[in-house]
Amino acid sequence: MSGIKQNKQGLKVLAAGSLLQLFLGIMYVWSVFVAPVSVYYSWEAGDVRLTFSFMLCFFVIGILIGGKFQPKIGVKITTLAGGLMVAAGILATAFIPANSNAPVFLIYLFYGVIGGFGVGMAYNSIISSVQKWFPKNRGFATGVVVCAFGASTVIFAPVVTALNGIFEVNITLLLLSGVFATATLVLFSFIQTPEQIQSTAMPQISGRQYTTLEMIQTLRYYLITLSLMLGTSVFFIIQPSLNSLAVDRNLADFATYLVMFTGIANALGRLGAPLLSDKIGRESADIVILLATSLGAFGLCFAEGPLLIVIIAVVAFCFGGYSGLYPVLTSENFGIKYIGSNYGAVMVGFMLSALVFPVFLNRIDNQEVRFIILGVLAAIGAVLVFILKLLNIKIKKEAGA
Repeated sequence: MSGIKQNKQGLKVLAAGSLLQLFLGIMYVWSVFVAPVSVYYSWEAGDVRLTFSFMLCFFVIGILIGGKFQPKIGVKITTLAGGLMVAAGILATAFIPANSNAPVFLIYLFYGVIGGFGVGMAYNSIISSVQKWFPKNRGFATGVVVCAFGASTVIFAPVVTALNGIFEVNITLLLLSGVFATATLVLFSFIQTPEQIQSTAMPQISGRQYTTLEMIQTLRYYLITLSLMLGTSVFFIIQPSLNSLAVDRNLADFATYLVMFTGIANALGRLGAPLLSDKIGRESADIVILLATSLGAFGLCFAEGPLLIVIIAVVAFCFGGYSGLYPVLTSENFGIKYIGSNYGAVMVGFMLSALVFPVFLNRIDNQEVRFIILGVLAAIGAVLVFILKLLNIKIKKEAGA
């Protein structure tokens, strides 16, 4: 942690980025909107739930495309554009006529596509910026901003629930849109890279800096991306089913608290995993959380009562850990200079996990079989990262020869 306190400009970027990430994390609060949105717009709850899938998909696309724009227009403008897109998507959703024949795809377009894309653009810009300010403490810096993103669920879920209890859902959306636009306009100007300031104390970037095209031609890229895809699969299967799982495993009265604990564990993992990686190395930390995810999946085959709470908390912690660790793992392997677009390419694994595994594994009726498959997948992810570690050791030895 040496040098962090002296990096005053970097700390300003980190603080502003963390505050903005707190607002951007609204994408994970969609579950509290499902019931009021279904009633207000007269849509089926199942159709409304799909909004989150669209948002998650375009979140990754926003990361990928936003990363491409960053070198051309800068992280500051990319953050501004992303934040305003989020506010615009929420605002447009509020103006869909209530109890009408308006097609449900409008909410997919406004909240899911436009909002999700905007979240991805701003999210990636903030991560790219703080990593460049703290090249020697990338785990710490990345962990702080993605922890704030995850903590949004814990903070905004009760706020949105309270607002929906007072106002119609369209008024809640209008209020949120205004708050998000204001936060973006106040904070975006702080998001900048050392190159933009031309500081004499600017942190130096060393080592080979891979372009995205160069990166996707390496074996390391596929090991990283596939391990992310396999590791996150467990959470994507259990997260939509937390309430029903709690009922099935003798925790019916605790279902609401289980969702809240999951959000807290997720946020803590976003900070804890990258900090651990600063101590024991990126690949070693990744192997630890992949194996913990695997054991958690196997444990879900039989866990009940308090043990179920512990295991779900572990899985949620690990899921948050992937969000904090993989940006650092990407820059560690391919450099910081093009981290925006490079991390977007790695996040394709995250998107595929969210889209592919729920479709195929939810067709399996036997719950225990699903969890066993998920445990095996996460274990395979750990093997892939172990291969990555061996490959990096070989590369370092050859470079030193």
